[in-house]
Amino acid sequence: MTDGLPISFEDVLAAAARLEGQANRTPVMTSRTFDAMVGASVFFKCENYQRVGAFKFRGAYNHLSTLPSDARRRGVVAASSGNHAQGVALSAKLLGIPCTILMPDDAPASKAAATRGYGATVRTYDRLKDLPEVVVREAAAPTNAYVVPSFDDPKIMAGQGTAALELMRETPDLDLVVTPLGGGGLLSGTVTAVKAISPATRVMGVEPEGADDWVRSLAAGERVLIDPPTTIADGVRTRQPGVLTFAVISRLADGVVTVSDTAIEEATRFMVLRMKTVVEPTGAIPAAALMTGRLGDIAGKRVGVIVSGGNVDAEVLARILVG
Repeated sequence: MTDGLPISFEDVLAAAARLEGQANRTPVMTSRTFDAMVGASVFFKCENYQRVGAFKFRGAYNHLSTLPSDARRRGVVAASSGNHAQGVALSAKLLGIPCTILMPDDAPASKAAATRGYGATVRTYDRLKDLPEVVVREAAAPTNAYVVPSFDDPKIMAGQGTAALELMRETPDLDLVVTPLGGGGLLSGTVTAVKAISPATRVMGVEPEGADDWVRSLAAGERVLIDPPTTIADGVRTRQPGVLTFAVISRLADGVVTVSDTAIEEATRFMVLRMKTVVEPTGAIPAAALMTGRLGDIAGKRVGVIVSGGNVDAEVLARILVG
């Protein structure tokens, strides 16, 4: 099934071996109230309890741990609104690699502070004017630093797939697995792992209505570039699918749907107040899709959800909780 694609199930297994003892084995949570609300048995793989508070550590560490010594000496550079930044920063610290992170100037302050806390040098750019792939190349040029991709890379994608690998091993016989969808690294790794273990299990991605580059791209049959997105879910404000992630998702995934920011806020509020787990709006996107019926008939089904992260500014969370 993965012939000709950038990653295979063997790549996900290799990533899991590299991450052994480095990444947290995050819990799978359930909520009887949520199950009753949506009419299904839902299993939340809580990557908000991962190191750096998000799944991004998995792909970053898997990638950086394979770098040759000369690349490590030159240092690494990455562009990210927050979770990838923190994943790269911590991975670089653990591996003794100098690290610079380019963050949009409207990135959550908590994510920027945490990235600096892991020892990285942080520089900012204007996301409305500059493309991250351009500013990161410019930052890397003086020292020929190694650029760590945010999502469009086989080792990043395979590393992210280890969350789904753990979910499938712990919670078998799932009918559907759902992830948030930004650049596509998480969904690419997830669909690769899930389809290898259980080909009949459906795998879907969810993105905000205001950041619907995937829905448009899949409908067009090619990667579509959209205007800078406006959404509360800062982790998925991508403008265009990756080349490699598009190849995987367009072939293997069972569909992509969108949800409104209002629905995302309601799902975030439910998970914090009723499930007692802090999630960022991006992490609540799959729950929002389930709560609003966007994933079709799930009555009586067993559904796995990848909760991507929990790094949310206190001010944003307070506003969401007040409603």
